[in-house]
Amino acid sequence: MEHVLDNPIYYALTSAHSHIAKGSDQVKYYVEDIAAFAGLKDNSPDDLNALYQVSPAESLFVFFSKTPVHIPEKWKLLTQIDMFQFIFRGKEIPMADAVGITNLDLEHVTEMIDLVELTKPGPFLAKTIELGNYTGIFVEGKLAAMAGHRFFPSPYREISAVCTHPDYLGKGYAFKILQEQVKRILLRSEIPFLHVRNDNDGAIKLYQKLGFEIRTDMIAYVIKKEF
Repeated sequence: MEHVLDNPIYYALTSAHSHIAKGSDQVKYYVEDIAAFAGLKDNSPDDLNALYQVSPAESLFVFFSKTPVHIPEKWKLLTQIDMFQFIFRGKEIPMADAVGITNLDLEHVTEMIDLVELTKPGPFLAKTIELGNYTGIFVEGKLAAMAGHRFFPSPYREISAVCTHPDYLGKGYAFKILQEQVKRILLRSEIPFLHVRNDNDGAIKLYQKLGFEIRTDMIAYVIKKEF
């Protein structure tokens, strides 16, 4: 049987996130403004054809696959990103100091979107915050760093949108937020995981320092519906 982390978006959308999913048994995608991700049962051309049939015009999706996928001509491939999937293998719950960490909510969304646009950690939409548990660090009233949760193929919970404003790099903010994120996930008896570009050496070293290990390679495909 396939491991849920081999196809984390599909298994999230068919379980814990089924209430915010659209599509069919074969293909699922998040409702508008929450996330631009789709999960395909087999990551096959047939699945992509099915996604084309059930999705709105001009749809743009990101989907993940462990192996290369042929993209049918009716979809335009905008880009593909080679990534590592990391899973937490630490032996202890981090003794994170939560002082200075703010729980982010709807009033912070504009600042969060601005930070994501600046740092490009991955898609973040107007209602992405509904995926939960976003935390940040503010410096002189300015959002300096943040992270939150995204896919939840239970019992695995993904940490996502990890980013730091360029003016505040090197101050340990990302490390502090990630420690807190890992602690919260472990205290719910869940297992943290995340994805990172395989050429992002700085982030990879940070995750390894925290107790994450590479589980597998993963490819992110960004596709747009053609007419």
